[in-house]
Amino acid sequence: MRPYLAASQGIARTFQNVALFKGMSTLDNIMTGRTLKMRRGVLAHMLHWGPAQNEEIGHRLEVERIIDFLEIAHIRKMPVGKLPYGLQKRVELGRALAMEPDLLLLDEPMAGMNLEEKQDMSRFILTVKDTFNTTIALIEHDMSVVMDLSDRVVVLNYGAKIADGTPGEVQNNQAVIEAYLGVSH
Repeated sequence: MRPYLAASQGIARTFQNVALFKGMSTLDNIMTGRTLKMRRGVLAHMLHWGPAQNEEIGHRLEVERIIDFLEIAHIRKMPVGKLPYGLQKRVELGRALAMEPDLLLLDEPMAGMNLEEKQDMSRFILTVKDTFNTTIALIEHDMSVVMDLSDRVVVLNYGAKIADGTPGEVQNNQAVIEAYLGVSH
């Protein structure tokens, strides 16, 4: 599916490797997530007049709500290219949330983070479902994160599904143990 079609269907995603507009501010990066929600034409927004101006104010209010939720108000005007990696990942999550998705795909949201950053991101992910009424599909290799955040876990081994169930069921699944922990011979 083409990305714009997925977005129009209510699907947003973050990337394993941060994919932000490095020269733009945090606020502007998150505003790009509102693009599909804008109803006025490009010319009207360029002129920043009348209905387009009112529309932008509404979108900025939503973005400010996300900035407050992610606790990044102190970096709203900073270019994201100058931010530490953990904050860039948070901005990327904010951009995805700005799309108001029904389904949020998170591709290794904890990759490259230290323990404190992982704890912060975990806290945000846990509250996204309730705050934004969004379903989350998470791809992550840090098993403690997966087990702490997930209601349901699917395990793949070389592309084949070997387990599907609650975190407890999957943790005790013999196929998972053999594939990922190994067995003595």
